[in-house]
Amino acid sequence: MFGSLVPWRRRESHITPGSALTEFRKEMDDLFNSFFGEIAPPMERFFGAGFAPDFDISESDKEVIVKGDLPGVNPSDVEISLTGNTLTIRGEKKEEKEERGENVYRMERRYGGFSRVFTLPCDVQEDKVEAGYKNGVLTVKLPKTESSMRKTIRIDVH
Repeated sequence: MFGSLVPWRRRESHITPGSALTEFRKEMDDLFNSFFGEIAPPMERFFGAGFAPDFDISESDKEVIVKGDLPGVNPSDVEISLTGNTLTIRGEKKEEKEERGENVYRMERRYGGFSRVFTLPCDVQEDKVEAGYKNGVLTVKLPKTESSMRKTIRIDVH
């Protein structure tokens, strides 16, 4: 009647930062904290906590620039991939624990893996992508293809 039963296991959350579910989770956190104060358990216990870095995407005439705040992330723990006009940035912020008899009452720093996927506004030259990391900021420069660059046409008025 029941077929095969599969034991329930807690799985890692696959909520992507910036999604509607993430925004809903933040609103619920705010609601619980405003109603119950600090005694309310954070919703992360139910949805899984993680590190979710912020990114900015800008565009110039010649390139698309993606910048992300990755403080405390080792550059060797970051993977950048480009497929067509989809840029994926994955990484992990590792926790370093050093205990010297101190009692920790609250820890608000986030650790864990992250994955961000961005659809680029134009086609880019995949073989000329450059990435750099300085002072906790990842910068990815993606040169546009010739056909994606803006062309200005002057109109002569007589």
